[in-house]
Amino acid sequence: MCGISGEVRFDGVPADTAAVSRITAGLRSRGPGRLGRLDDGWVVLGHRRLSIIDLSDQAAQPMVDADHDCAVVFNGCIYNYRQLRAHLQATGYRFRTSSDTEVILAAFPAHTLGWA
Repeated sequence: MCGISGEVRFDGVPADTAAVSRITAGLRSRGPGRLGRLDDGWVVLGHRRLSIIDLSDQAAQPMVDADHDCAVVFNGCIYNYRQLRAHLQATGYRFRTSSDTEVILAAFPAHTLGWA
């Protein structure tokens, strides 16, 4: 099971990157496969990966969709991700991975853009 951590600040103070790094390091047993971090000033996301569905580096987290300015860290399993993926592909989304995490990333802008 993966480990996720993060901090989001809405008060103008940058998120504490060092604290999120310490928390993420402490989650090593939850995801020994890879360590990932996204630091965007007001938000810091950390992830310890236990690779199960897509073992490639492209499926690492935090996963970012720069075209839609979205990022996600995720722990769990979307059991119908193949069906959701097919629907999102039919609406024009071009997947880079075969991971269920990217389905979440694709679905968020699809919903907000009125594709879904």
